[in-house]
Amino acid sequence: MPALAPELVLCAVDEPMANAWLAVAAGRTGVRVHRGSVLDIRAQAVVSPANSQGWMRGGIDAVYAQAFPMVENNVRSAVLALHGGELPVGDAQIVATGETEPAWLISAPTMRMPGELLPGDTVHPYLAARAVLRLWLEGRLEDGTPVRDAVHTIAMPGLGTGVGGVAPTTCARQVAAAWDEAFNPLRV
Repeated sequence: MPALAPELVLCAVDEPMANAWLAVAAGRTGVRVHRGSVLDIRAQAVVSPANSQGWMRGGIDAVYAQAFPMVENNVRSAVLALHGGELPVGDAQIVATGETEPAWLISAPTMRMPGELLPGDTVHPYLAARAVLRLWLEGRLEDGTPVRDAVHTIAMPGLGTGVGGVAPTTCARQVAAAWDEAFNPLRV
């Protein structure tokens, strides 16, 4: 049986982010836009644009922590055990949500400290998106299963666009660059 093609669902609860995401999806096979919550999507994994310590107390992370009661503990435990207490911006970690769907949460920090306001010229959304895509393509789950075999659809909110204050167009442009680098290196 052939493997399912990967699908990235870019989610937006507001028009500026939705419009910025539409530019990313245009002409990119495997990318689509959903106007609504990340939690509305049938996906195996959701992206948490977290902070490096793994605290999930604000923005979309607080929504995830409420929807998946064990996920903050899972993220914090992985950050402590596997990354010495700090998952750097540019890295990503996949942990179980404790639910059937989505079964996984990919923590990809866009900021070092919780609540950090990012500068307008930040590259953090690109670094976070690149980390998510690399993990998806090359990473392994705790049991050794390739992430790409367990996760066919990832739902991604704006990266750094809430608490971090990154403009939707900046985020979208950087996510597009990360997608092109991962899936169409001739395009970059």
